[in-house]
Amino acid sequence: KTATGLFLPTSATSAPLPEATVISVGPGARNKAGEIIPMSVNAGDRVLLPGWGGNVIKVGEEEYYLFKDSEILAKIKE
Repeated sequence: KTATGLFLPTSATSAPLPEATVISVGPGARNKAGEIIPMSVNAGDRVLLPGWGGNVIKVGEEEYYLFKDSEILAKIKE
């Protein structure tokens, strides 16, 4: 329980968030005006992801995770 009364289960606080390397990105999404909003990450960027979500894509024996740009928590700068 936090000082503000919020209860955080151990499972939500004990595991570190996964890091990943971006393999590929699309051109971005279109807004209501039809303009393309560019992605916030590029291929090769290291990112911090939520511990849930994403869609698993299997290509041959390899598994890849597909995340929306809005689901990426942070870009890791080294």
